[in-house]
Amino acid sequence: MLQSLVRFLLPTQCGLCDALTDVDRALCPECWSATQFIVGPSCHCCGAPMVGDAIDGDHCDACLVAPKPWGEGRAAFVYSGAGRKLVMALKHGDRLDLIPTLAPMLYRRGQGFWDENAVLVPVPLHWSRQLKRRYNQAAELTLGVARLGAIATDCDALVRVKKTASTQGKSFAERQTMLADAIMPNPKRPSGLIGKSVVLVDDVMTTGATLSACTQAAFAAGASRVRVLTLARAVKDH
Repeated sequence: MLQSLVRFLLPTQCGLCDALTDVDRALCPECWSATQFIVGPSCHCCGAPMVGDAIDGDHCDACLVAPKPWGEGRAAFVYSGAGRKLVMALKHGDRLDLIPTLAPMLYRRGQGFWDENAVLVPVPLHWSRQLKRRYNQAAELTLGVARLGAIATDCDALVRVKKTASTQGKSFAERQTMLADAIMPNPKRPSGLIGKSVVLVDDVMTTGATLSACTQAAFAAGASRVRVLTLARAVKDH
């Protein structure tokens, strides 16, 4: 009776719109269908959806032209439509209440990454940007995923030591230059990643330059392998 009364007084709503749902902040049918989940063949390296005769394990053109330093990458959905709205709400809209909705999407997409030596590591923010934003969305996603599978985390393994300008509109090569020496192993945790199977977590991958810088830092810290897991993958056609 108490639960019924609470539901009557505070009806559960979709995480993106005002539609009523059975679970608070879950996506309603319309928002769910407007989210392009990556469920078919995808690029082994960056997680972008692939079409035609592609099979899992293939590499997309972008990764063939500019190989990435990590081993395998996956994304939950394409960075467009409702998927883009979810990322923007989390990143710039103070919507930490979406973590219980988004973390299971990442956890399911990362199946196969959770070996006994795995450790989740978020892409770090520069301290000034985190102070302004008040939280690191990648770290919040990391903790949400970790709780679902009792997976080890190290949210302080990497640090962003150099504040960089916005990379929006920049090419992969330009972003690489901007990010040179910007992300480093945390000197206060010199042995944190030695021999670990690192899974880097972020909200969205565009060119992959930031994740490349994080991968290099993780290997410098002693990681045995690096995979990447993101909520969304930006695709040119979108």
